[in-house]
Amino acid sequence: MMAGSTLRKVKSRSWKKQRHFRLLEDGLTIWYKSRWAGRGHSTFSVTEVEAVREGHQSEVLLSIAEEFPASHCFTLVFHGRQGNLDLVADSPEEARAWVQGVRKLIHKAQTMDEKERLDQWVFDWFQKADKNKDGKMNFKEVKTLLKMMNVEMNEEHALHLFTMADKSESGSLEIEEFVLFYKMLTQRDEVWKVFQDYSGDGEKLMLEELESFLKIEQHEGEQSGRRAKELIGRYEPSETAIKQEAMSLDGFQMYLCSQEGSIFRPELLELQQDMSRPLSHYFISSSHNTYLLEDQLRGHSSVEAYIQALKRGCRCVELDCWDGHDGEPIVYHGHTLTTKILFKDIISTVKEYAFKASDFPVILSLENHCSVEQQTVMARYLRQILGDALLVCPLGGHDLQHLPPPQLKSKILLKAKKIGGLESCPDDTLTDEVSDDEELANGDKSKLSRELSDLVVYCKSVHFHGFDHARSHAKFYEMSSFSESKARRLAKEAGADFVQYNMRQLSRVYPGGLRTDSSNYNPQDMWNVGCQIVALNFQTAGLEMDLNDGLFRQNGGCGYVLKPDFMRDATSRFNPEKPEEHQGYKPLRLAVQVISGQQLPKVNQKEGSIVDPLVRVEVYGVPKDQAREETPHIQNNGFNPVWNKTLNFVIHTPELALVRFVVEDYDKASRNDFIGQFTLPFKCMQTGFRHIHLLSKDGTAIPPSSLFVNISISNSIFLV
Repeated sequence: MMAGSTLRKVKSRSWKKQRHFRLLEDGLTIWYKSRWAGRGHSTFSVTEVEAVREGHQSEVLLSIAEEFPASHCFTLVFHGRQGNLDLVADSPEEARAWVQGVRKLIHKAQTMDEKERLDQWVFDWFQKADKNKDGKMNFKEVKTLLKMMNVEMNEEHALHLFTMADKSESGSLEIEEFVLFYKMLTQRDEVWKVFQDYSGDGEKLMLEELESFLKIEQHEGEQSGRRAKELIGRYEPSETAIKQEAMSLDGFQMYLCSQEGSIFRPELLELQQDMSRPLSHYFISSSHNTYLLEDQLRGHSSVEAYIQALKRGCRCVELDCWDGHDGEPIVYHGHTLTTKILFKDIISTVKEYAFKASDFPVILSLENHCSVEQQTVMARYLRQILGDALLVCPLGGHDLQHLPPPQLKSKILLKAKKIGGLESCPDDTLTDEVSDDEELANGDKSKLSRELSDLVVYCKSVHFHGFDHARSHAKFYEMSSFSESKARRLAKEAGADFVQYNMRQLSRVYPGGLRTDSSNYNPQDMWNVGCQIVALNFQTAGLEMDLNDGLFRQNGGCGYVLKPDFMRDATSRFNPEKPEEHQGYKPLRLAVQVISGQQLPKVNQKEGSIVDPLVRVEVYGVPKDQAREETPHIQNNGFNPVWNKTLNFVIHTPELALVRFVVEDYDKASRNDFIGQFTLPFKCMQTGFRHIHLLSKDGTAIPPSSLFVNISISNSIFLV
């Protein structure tokens, strides 16, 4: 890989161009260029690559399958919404070498500890700044590096640090000297001060001193003694300190920057919720118009969109089905210029990817516009391709009173119209509206295919006739779809009724018809009344998907999150509009001391540009909990800005609240630029001194960018 290979980069059947690829000396960066592009080239880091697929495992490579054999082809799949890189090698051996090589590098990158990751990051900067590639860096190159690293520094101070690091007195820094320079540059006074508060000699934390810190500041309670020993063993780099049962400043900083020192309680990242309740008792990660990669008028439809959604833990995907040529049903956004894909290709993709991220049930939500004949074809594909994975009859021994639990692992459920119910299977045909999206239904009536109807078990689509009607007539397996505007109106007018309705039945909410740009509504409004299938356009990054990712980050990222008990208890009359009337009402105070930021990414790539960062903390929950507070901005420092600003909130319904930390580049003349964010459920927050590891707009990690905060949660006795 370091010697390099000429590979064909393929974008379509007609776009196939040769590019020279090679692995750079850092062992993590892949460089490539056109033979004819002069000095122009591109690079990407192996850390950006999520997986390598061998053979014709993309739509693009499938389209050229007759031209190039599978053994020559492979696909690099990137994190987030970045498109795939489809490549063709000259021989099977060359393809295999790249596939195996990239997989090894991905594994290496994923298994690095915090110190190795930081060392690699420092090495990367050294490589970038060493313009003449002589393995040394003079002061002029260091000044350029500081600009690249997003830090404005007094030149005299920078020269002082440079001289101290130049142990060889050669006027330039080699890599080891540069590491020393970097250590001095990143000396974190705010961490040192916390360390000093508990260190008797100012040099180290003895076991009992670390225990005191964990008990008093990190609220570890009775387990502080055991935890102190564990943390020294895990994060202390000095063997001498380990023998003394002590932790140095370096070890302390590594602990604070680790997963255990993060704001998200590590144990809640694991699958740990009760998964034996009916499906209606869970929030379910759900996608709208899953087939689209872009907008809803001219956007590209692709099975890749299903792969991306399923890999993110999505458990409900949507298919808009229409009659296609040659008797083959197709999926696309009807009456628009979006491209079309075959129904059978989507089902094959679902079969392959449904349970890679989670083995809990997947719901296929059909919006059915097909003729009876093509519905029958759909039913045949569902049975043939999905086989035993498709649930086609009620669970044995089920009481036919409640929905099954998510423990129904590796099963696919169909949501569509159904002839009759679970209790009976009448022979007469049924005429009904086929579209369940009321805004898209134009009143056309169409017959249902018996074969397709028979595949619907627990998710029968029905029209919503009101909460009173549902209480007296609705069956537990019947579910309705609501446009965002209708759901929001019902939540405001009859919140308690909506919560009760969602205890027994599933409901799906979808974006309004005017969102042709694939924008999203705020899902929090729907979760507040217990709606389970709150469908969002997964292809569109932004606040709404941040909230979705934040909610479903817990419980092993399995796509199911158990609703609070007051949304599952039939005697509860919880109303999100009046949380104080709820029997278990216990508001809490949240204080967030935003202390500092670390290595924030540049948003403007102009060489002299440095960010002016501010931090905003946003709370989403019941209407009374919606709030936002922000720090002032720091002029010209994205490297180690310090705010030391405390932001205060009252949380009326902690069980439903999400907290979003946003970092922006302040601009007095126009809108602030987004730098990074992290969103998590309020109930998953760790108190004490914590790091928040920031994510990009796409929801992918941007190490080592972080915020350092101190979180305090207390009972709110005096409320305004």
